[in-house]
Amino acid sequence: MQCGRGFQQLLVVLLWCGVLFPVAAEDVYRQQREVMLDEVERELRVLAVPFGLEGLSPRLRVAMADVPRHEFVPPQQRANAYQNRPLSIGYGQTISQPLIVALMTELLQVSAGDRVFELGTGSGYQAAVLDRLGVDVYSMEIVEELADQAKQRLQQLGFDRIRVHLGDGYHGLPQAAPFDAIIVTAAGSHVPPPLVRQLKRGGRMVLPVGNRYHVQQLVLVIKGLDGSLTTQEILPVSFVPLTGSH
Repeated sequence: MQCGRGFQQLLVVLLWCGVLFPVAAEDVYRQQREVMLDEVERELRVLAVPFGLEGLSPRLRVAMADVPRHEFVPPQQRANAYQNRPLSIGYGQTISQPLIVALMTELLQVSAGDRVFELGTGSGYQAAVLDRLGVDVYSMEIVEELADQAKQRLQQLGFDRIRVHLGDGYHGLPQAAPFDAIIVTAAGSHVPPPLVRQLKRGGRMVLPVGNRYHVQQLVLVIKGLDGSLTTQEILPVSFVPLTGSH
């Protein structure tokens, strides 16, 4: 009798941890993802109104629901993967808050087949969300370990529209330009001129501008069909600083 009860308890633990049936663990993550997206949708609905957005579009919600955020954080952070906040991924870098990922993605207004440059691959989460929108992503990461990890992770998870490059993203990727959209996931003191040049006419760039000791602003840059630029400050944010030789 004692052995029977002990076995049942062990079985419950194994099921919960996904040791015997990994699908059970995936179901838990899927539920957590939906709860996270409900929160993101509520908050984005309030934030997005001044910028002509209606909130979290059904298309983006489907894309984010299909990206397992727990696979993009270190093992010790998995319990926090679906909290609506940034998390450390090592090397002084973070995975962005899901709300900010959603907002920046909505502001880009990308369409399937668009070509997008991302400065700062990190763990690859933002690129994965764009992939699920049918976008071809050219992502650049300056930290070699993160670039290698992201490339391997994205390949294993089946995100095949993402090309990860090692290098200083401030200078963009001229050989793949022009880009329909550009997204920057680290804060610099100004909008990088090389990225402006590589942005297609009619394209959009979203990036944080400022440094860690002052208020940073999330900025939307729109390149007109005549090559003119308009910029709009969206909201205060806090990003890791841009690094490199510039």
